[in-house]
Amino acid sequence: MQRKIAITLLTTLTFTGAFAQLSLDKLKEKVTSVTSSTTSLSESDIAKGLKEALSVGTKNASSQLNKADGFYKNPIVKIPFPEDVQKVSTKLREIGLGKKVDQFELTLNRAAEGAAKEAAPIFLNAITSITITDAKNILTGSNDAATSYLKTKTSDKLASAFSPHIKKALDSTTATRLWTEITTTYNKLPMVKKVNTDLTKYTTDKALKGMFTIVADEELKIRKDPAARVSDILKKVFGS
Repeated sequence: MQRKIAITLLTTLTFTGAFAQLSLDKLKEKVTSVTSSTTSLSESDIAKGLKEALSVGTKNASSQLNKADGFYKNPIVKIPFPEDVQKVSTKLREIGLGKKVDQFELTLNRAAEGAAKEAAPIFLNAITSITITDAKNILTGSNDAATSYLKTKTSDKLASAFSPHIKKALDSTTATRLWTEITTTYNKLPMVKKVNTDLTKYTTDKALKGMFTIVADEELKIRKDPAARVSDILKKVFGS
């Protein structure tokens, strides 16, 4: 009986060891395949492919947002009534001024849509300065590595470019006047804490957040969806 048990145990261990080795061999094959696929690309190909991907992604994002309802009818990036004073919106709706609140939100989004066109040249400038090392890190990085790179390189410049356009748009679309009316009405209500939100900064910050959200979506498409790889270099770097 003991001999049978010993033989069974030995057989099981042998099979398990063989299975483990087989799995390890398969894993090694996959790693080797992925590594050789990456190393078969020249540094020039990698850099060119990344720049092309970012050019396509940022152009699509800018175009998508720089049109009527690009922000307003996209729930992912729509700019809402300022969150830090959301109580203002709630209170105004309670006293029958909901239409004015909705009109105000629309003007915020229209201002962001108009400013979105300023992003394209700033993104392009950052893309052209990508180094070989940057490109390698982005290619092998997370699904939003390229977007994170652009955010680091362009956020300040984008804010500086967006801000004056947004201020001008807010003024011309009566958003500033509406905001003054809204806050004045609210601040006159009894037992409320007065509000004084910087409307231009708020809208600029939200517009940039929305812009990078769409850029990240475009990057993910190119990384994951073969149909989004619209040029030969994108197919070569990311696969066809």
